[in-house]
Amino acid sequence: MPADFAVIGLGCLGLPLAQAAVAAGIGTIGYETDPSPRRPAEPAAGRTPADIRRMVSGGFRSVADPAELGRVRTAAICAPTPLGADGTPDLGSVADAARALAPRLRPHTTVLLESAVLPGTTDEFLRPLLEEGSGLRAGRDFHLAYSPGRLDPGSRTHGYANTPKVIGGLTPACTEAAAAFYSRLTDKVVRARGLREAETVKVLETNYRQVNIALVNEMAVLCHDLGVDFWDVVRCAETKPFGFQAFRPGPGVGGHGVPMDPRFLPPAGSAPRGALRMVGLAQEINASMPQYVVQRCAALLNEHGKSARGARVLLLGVTYKPDLADLQCSPAVEVARRLMDLGASVSYHDPYVPHWRVRDLPVPRADSLYEAAAGADLTVLLQHHRTYDLQGLAVKAQLLLDTRGATPAGAAHRL
Repeated sequence: MPADFAVIGLGCLGLPLAQAAVAAGIGTIGYETDPSPRRPAEPAAGRTPADIRRMVSGGFRSVADPAELGRVRTAAICAPTPLGADGTPDLGSVADAARALAPRLRPHTTVLLESAVLPGTTDEFLRPLLEEGSGLRAGRDFHLAYSPGRLDPGSRTHGYANTPKVIGGLTPACTEAAAAFYSRLTDKVVRARGLREAETVKVLETNYRQVNIALVNEMAVLCHDLGVDFWDVVRCAETKPFGFQAFRPGPGVGGHGVPMDPRFLPPAGSAPRGALRMVGLAQEINASMPQYVVQRCAALLNEHGKSARGARVLLLGVTYKPDLADLQCSPAVEVARRLMDLGASVSYHDPYVPHWRVRDLPVPRADSLYEAAAGADLTVLLQHHRTYDLQGLAVKAQLLLDTRGATPAGAAHRL
């Protein structure tokens, strides 16, 4: 099958998009501007080797020659945009993707950006790269649109087809071209007014998660200080059929969504008048949770006549999400660092992570879960994988701290 669609960036966004396109019968190729660092992202997208084999049997090809990009009618840039040292999204991979595509860009091609970016990036950063490299003009010679990535990795409920796709184009014609493509992959396409509106949808959705998690994180800390069972509080609160959506606290916030702070300027733009102060505060609260978890660890050890220095601490589940081998921004790293700073001897167990490094040093992996829990001074559940028998672990562990509220009431100390 000749390729009609190219996905540039085969990570947490690109692989599911490519899989959806192949399933829809679209000839699809995948291109990675920097293949070696991206390989670990394949399981992060929730795709198994069997998924990849089905994609290949459906005609998917991973290509190394950028000339192949010149043969498609639609190209989607799904490059990673991790936060840089200054707290803004690093657009280096987006730029690499644009430079690979631009010289091969043909008239009437539709270019889509799905990477998490600040409002204004598609028009003010991506468009000039494409136009300068191709000699074509966006909105006249080729279509340009943005669609925020909306994925729930590992979900058995929300897949590509039944998750509405938001799109916004540089021009109305660009929006319609993008809508025509995505309507082949999903049941519902939602048209935004333009590029910036579509980009800002991602800002709102990501910050909604950040703010609500920060609220329950603060509530969990307060309830612990008051001697209130927060997990019972949220269990009762979520029975309200209107005006409330339940979120759960935890050791921190991980994942691929970029927490957009409007203190950072859009490319070539000016500072917005009103800063979302709540977002900045939410990020501070969520960033403080690893330290709070470590404080609870030290307090529990102290209550049982042990010091954090020299204590054997076993961390259970080091991924950012349950039942996925995805370490992106996992709070487990910061928890491990801080425990090491206190002099603790840290090991871990995770059925999805055969090797784990912190501060560029390997962390010992427990082979026998129950033996490791029995031998550790403190076991800390950071991620609740379905394979964990928490009641059995609570019996085996000398001391168990559950940061996810997953253990039966009274079986462990809970966040």
